[in-house]
Amino acid sequence: MSVDPKPIIDGTSLKRSYGDRTVLSDVSLTVHTGERVGLVGNNGSGKSTLGRILAGVEVLEGGSIARRRGAAIDYLPQEPVLPPGESVSHVVLHSLDGWSAAKERYEDATSALADGAGDVEALVAKQAQAGDELERLGGWERLHEAEAIIGHLGIREPGRDVGALSGGERRRVDLARVLVGEPDLAILDEPTNHLDVETIEWLEEHLRNTFKGALLLITHDRYVLDRVTTRTLELHRGQVTSYAGGYVTYLEAKAEREAQEERTERNRQNFLRRELEWLRRQPKARTTKQKARADRAVAARDHVRPDEERVATFDAGARRLGKTILTLEGLTLERDGRRLVSGLDLRLGQGDRVGIVGPNGSGKTSLLLCVLDRLAPVSGTKTLGDNTQPGYLDQMRGELDESRSIRESVADDQNEVAIGEQRLDVGAYLERFLFDRRAQRLQVGTLSGGERARVCLARLLCQNANLLLLDEPTNDLDVATLGALESMLTEYPGCALLVSHDRWFLDRVATSILAFEGDGRVVLHAGTYSEYRERAVRAAAVRASEARQRPTLKAPARVKSQARKKLTFAEERELAGLLEKIDDAEAVVAAAEATLADPETYRQRGDEVASLRAGLQSAQAAAAELTARWEELEEKKAAFESSAS
Repeated sequence: MSVDPKPIIDGTSLKRSYGDRTVLSDVSLTVHTGERVGLVGNNGSGKSTLGRILAGVEVLEGGSIARRRGAAIDYLPQEPVLPPGESVSHVVLHSLDGWSAAKERYEDATSALADGAGDVEALVAKQAQAGDELERLGGWERLHEAEAIIGHLGIREPGRDVGALSGGERRRVDLARVLVGEPDLAILDEPTNHLDVETIEWLEEHLRNTFKGALLLITHDRYVLDRVTTRTLELHRGQVTSYAGGYVTYLEAKAEREAQEERTERNRQNFLRRELEWLRRQPKARTTKQKARADRAVAARDHVRPDEERVATFDAGARRLGKTILTLEGLTLERDGRRLVSGLDLRLGQGDRVGIVGPNGSGKTSLLLCVLDRLAPVSGTKTLGDNTQPGYLDQMRGELDESRSIRESVADDQNEVAIGEQRLDVGAYLERFLFDRRAQRLQVGTLSGGERARVCLARLLCQNANLLLLDEPTNDLDVATLGALESMLTEYPGCALLVSHDRWFLDRVATSILAFEGDGRVVLHAGTYSEYRERAVRAAAVRASEARQRPTLKAPARVKSQARKKLTFAEERELAGLLEKIDDAEAVVAAAEATLADPETYRQRGDEVASLRAGLQSAQAAAAELTARWEELEEKKAAFESSAS
């Protein structure tokens, strides 16, 4: 999407403090029309504060903000505030009130013209004016697009009172409200929290290709950052540094900057050592030249070295695992009369880390509760080994007592904790989780979401559990802490069941994926999340092909039985032309994507958007089908050549 060079918001020397703690010391940033900007930084660095200040919902202490005249700026907070007593549909569609009124005026004028009632010229003018306003407000399909957004975000029963919704449901309603409103700038604070993976993938696609306004994304979802944003802002120690590109490009540039700072510091230290040696050898009397050299040495000595970024370090001990760790046989779970799991067989082995994915409400948390004996199965068996000790991280962090201090929450009144064979002072242990001695006395109720998550992890990892049950462990954690958690889990000597919507996390940690596919069907897939997703896309393409009664991939057993047969003449000809057909199919996909990414499509061809999207899906399925067929024929050809040799 092209970016208009005209700024939509421009902040200069922004400052904000809370008591004696400075959050923003000298922040300057600009977001241009249509730009996609990511904002990253450690927990507590002030990202949410900056977002609220830019949105105008928090007071600015110093500096200035210039907003483009007439620009609509909307904000998605981490904790939504929705008007009590209002229905879901009213909250979400409130931004369309002007559009609905214009549409009603247009239809009234059209009806009056058809009936021949009233002043024709006045009615034509009224109709034209209402039509122009409809176009300005997003085109004729705005209501249908809004309804599609509501559906994609999994919002059910639009007549419900928002006051009766759960926290996750309120977040989705508020996100739908912002997306439907299509502001000139949307500031989204952790928009993927409480969304399942499928919904996050839809949101990622929508923000990248459909949403027409500018974006400021405050998120720890690294895939979303990398695939949506075109520029990354890092907030560190009260100041912002801008990097061109998405998350991966930002990491590369940051690593180079830190390497340069390290080289500079090393050179400064070498210079300082040489100059001090020289100064010690010189007589007390100084020439002007000697005095200048001494001044340079003093300046080098007094130079403030670059701040080192504090990163959490996690270690986890685990008691010895037995031969049996966890075995599920024919497990069936139901809740509120709904079948969640039907006949699941699962056996964990040494080092297994199983990522659990599926739609919200499909039963992922219920499976963990069953392992913990908090939910009884309808049928089947669950067997924990004699040496298996589960440790549980609750998605809502509900096991914390708000009135207790961080230290008490982790270690009660103990002075030491055990990590495997090692015993650590509680204070030193908590410092690994970025809680200094003063912070350790803070009450849990005063902590941010990221700080609460670190407290829960600190409490869990000193239990020496050898089977970790982690329910959305990445929620509220900053990128640096996520990296520390990933490193710990990949070296963890026990096993883990990981319910997570964070695809980056799953790709780095999970050894297999347990997918909740609906109607009680739960299937184990070997490999990372990306590998599972790729296979799922291929399978969907094959099913679509079968539905259209076109040639499809042979079943695995069929392919194996034909593996040593030579390609027929017709297959040879088909294979020879498939790469060209794949190129053509991918060109069709690219053209369809470009059309849907162009804002003019929605202005001039609004009534065609639904069919264009359907065409894109059909083109993607056709390209996937051709690729699958090419792979099948290549495998058959290679198998024959191998057997012949």
